[in-house]
Amino acid sequence: LPPALAGPEEQQGEGCSSLAKTCGNLTISRPFWIASREAGRSCGPLDFQVGCSNNNISFLRSSGFTGSTGFAIMNISYDDRNLRVVDVHKEEAFNVTNGTCNFPSWNTSSKLAVPFKVNPANLNIILYKCTKRVALVEVRCANASNVFVRTGVRFDETGNYGGYALEGCDAIVVPVMGSANASNFEQLISDGFLLTWDPPPARGSKKTTRIFIILGSLGGLAALAAFVTYLLHQRKRKRAVASDELMRSGSSMTSYSKDLELGGSPHIFTFEELEVATDGFSASRELGDGGFGTVYKGKLKDGRVVAVKRLYKNNYRRVEQFLNEVDILSRLLHQNLVILYGCTSRMSRDLLLVYEFIANGTVADHLHGSRSAERGLTWPLRLNIAIETAEALAYLHAVEIIHRDVKTTNILLDNSFHVKVADFGLSRLFPLEVTHVSTVPQGTPGYVDPVYHQCYKLTDKSDVYSFGVVLVELISSKPAVDMSRSHSEINLANMALNRIQNHEVVQLVDLELGYDTDPETKRTIDRVAEVAFQCLQMERDLRPSIKEVVEILTCVRDGDCRAKSMKKKASQKEDAHLLTEGLQFSPDSVIHRFHSQSTNHSVASNASGL
Repeated sequence: LPPALAGPEEQQGEGCSSLAKTCGNLTISRPFWIASREAGRSCGPLDFQVGCSNNNISFLRSSGFTGSTGFAIMNISYDDRNLRVVDVHKEEAFNVTNGTCNFPSWNTSSKLAVPFKVNPANLNIILYKCTKRVALVEVRCANASNVFVRTGVRFDETGNYGGYALEGCDAIVVPVMGSANASNFEQLISDGFLLTWDPPPARGSKKTTRIFIILGSLGGLAALAAFVTYLLHQRKRKRAVASDELMRSGSSMTSYSKDLELGGSPHIFTFEELEVATDGFSASRELGDGGFGTVYKGKLKDGRVVAVKRLYKNNYRRVEQFLNEVDILSRLLHQNLVILYGCTSRMSRDLLLVYEFIANGTVADHLHGSRSAERGLTWPLRLNIAIETAEALAYLHAVEIIHRDVKTTNILLDNSFHVKVADFGLSRLFPLEVTHVSTVPQGTPGYVDPVYHQCYKLTDKSDVYSFGVVLVELISSKPAVDMSRSHSEINLANMALNRIQNHEVVQLVDLELGYDTDPETKRTIDRVAEVAFQCLQMERDLRPSIKEVVEILTCVRDGDCRAKSMKKKASQKEDAHLLTEGLQFSPDSVIHRFHSQSTNHSVASNASGL
């Protein structure tokens, strides 16, 4: 009789105790039990046996690993029957900080014991070991090459991830839960993932247990025969579908679109559990206004610290934005986009969204808000913020989404000052085959594309305009709209265009950044001012794509602009050259060499979220 099928009383040792025990900060109680030499062979179901290492780390003994190299237990929620674990083997295999990449040959789920299942609330990352370069984010390894990672893969209960197969690549799937500071895949693995468990069979006599086993076995054999027949049919059908999908995946854009189609539904929280997580939506937990609701800091039962957005009541438009944000964010995961953990159901007492918690405030807070006195954003940090924000927008545009509300209050910062773009309530899906979407203008004054405002035509260049305003804020530390400024300069975009066109960048820039004391700082700020000038052009055709903005800003930061060969657009008008003519920049000026490559939506290596 297999041990996992034996009744609990058949596994009891003479020295067992029903009292809970501890390992480090974890309380271990039924159905879990800690193995001890004094207790004889077993004190509970073998699949729930927990080991406690010398450094007080709990781990599942039933995981098929030897020693403590398996699933380390970080948290157990007995009421919800879930636990957060870390795949230690994967964590140790990909220690990029130490330069080691030992590519495993098995998926994480294959090592789970029978009662445990990966919680559908998890996402997945897929790690690839390829024979050639592919259009994904490369993992830098000292001892290996052509190792790549794709994040944001939705959980599939059937385990069918054939749509993500790449020719010439081995792949493994690793479930991840996400984290407030998960700016790279190593952090995602280290933060672990959620497991649920089926309760062990109730206690009864050996005779009763054996009868159930015999009856179950007979029924199981009949069911198995039917199931095998079904599987053979399904496998044949899925192979045909997977083959067709891979035949259509000739470009990275097809891959991104396919990811959206495979996206799953968000995890559904109850109002009661979020009420507990936020101390009854206590005023002391308020983080601020989230566009269409109040945002609270909360802590879930599994230990995750989250931000909970509570919808303002009795507002149909806000409900529409709520549903839109759920629809958009549940499709996506990128290292510079805020992660949506889930939401309440539409029938809930209140509509609530649950995000990862970002602890370091918004870019607006640091530039001209409550934290501006800290002067924490140096120019190198600001330039990196600009690049990461542009990369997030490039990813959105690649998967046919326009954010429509790009502004510094929607750009969050983690403790390492990495970007998390948030608030997708106004976002729109934008099919590639159309030139624009006609819609009533929405957005924030000071950031809205004038063409969109006047002509009701929304395009990806509308986000580019808003991003241009963000660039000017990063340069100047000034808000997008300030009624205390002179009438012609209330709008920061107007101020920037006038200052730059009249060769007065020094009157626009925040001099505390070192513009007039450090030549390298002056050089890079001048370059970013050029990019902002182009983004803010009234004619959309004169604005760069966001992908081109990423390339230029990265070139500015890395100092390798001379290696670029961007030709000037033939249709570019004379007033778009005023900046480069008047400010006498070096021959490698990015605007002088600027060339728009039409509306190419592929972000290739910049699409670090897939």
